[in-house]
Amino acid sequence: MRPTAVRPRVHALACDVCGRLPHPRRTRLALAKLAAVFPVELALHALVIHLHPPYLVTVLLLTITTTILVIWVVEPSAKRFLGSWLHGPELRDRDRADRAPALWRIRVHVDDRPGQLEALAAHLADSGANILTVHVHHLESGVLDELVVATPAEVTPHALTAAVTQGGGAKVRVWPASALTLIDGQTKALAAAARVVADPDELPLAIAELLGARYLPSGPPEDEAAEGTMLDLPNEPNRPLSFLRADEPFTPAELARAHRLHDLARIASYRP
Repeated sequence: MRPTAVRPRVHALACDVCGRLPHPRRTRLALAKLAAVFPVELALHALVIHLHPPYLVTVLLLTITTTILVIWVVEPSAKRFLGSWLHGPELRDRDRADRAPALWRIRVHVDDRPGQLEALAAHLADSGANILTVHVHHLESGVLDELVVATPAEVTPHALTAAVTQGGGAKVRVWPASALTLIDGQTKALAAAARVVADPDELPLAIAELLGARYLPSGPPEDEAAEGTMLDLPNEPNRPLSFLRADEPFTPAELARAHRLHDLARIASYRP
């Protein structure tokens, strides 16, 4: 049985379509070419000087030999031999990207009893997840926990869902998140408030951004009313401000923030 050849690590940078490596940085490529060409040129010139061939033969020998050796033999061999060094910066960037944790946003319904969040955290830790933020929304039927977790790249949403379910959670939803998700709800609410005070006309977009909902300028169409949870805010003398969120119902805390922003916009609009 023949052993399987191990591909150099640099081949991880190869294009999935054409198989080519990215173009190395200019300085490193120039140094690699110089390191490859200089010994060949030195050896050829030393040989020609030692043999003292006729002038025309010297020119032809140096031209043909240098072209064949440098372009088709030495330079490609040097690129393969120095591949890890040539693509060192790209390999370091890829390693950092591979080691960077993935961020996930989790919403889960849990029972309002002592130790529930601790059990949830323990099962997430066993799956390799690190809880970064926790927001607790109290509902009539229990508690809705909203978490942002960091995981290794190999952890899947299915594994997170299974861990949360084993920890006592129900109605689990998992979404990919970004660093912006780490901004806590209070900070987002204050930023939205400052935006509304500066310009009350920004109220609909500020609420939509704060709640992660879709603003419906023309009101809720009949065919979309069943797609999710609607929020209507009075906006006299105009029609009510309508917002739709398809994934999760609005929590009492989110509703309170939306109404307070609405009140703030009314106050700001009456300023002299």
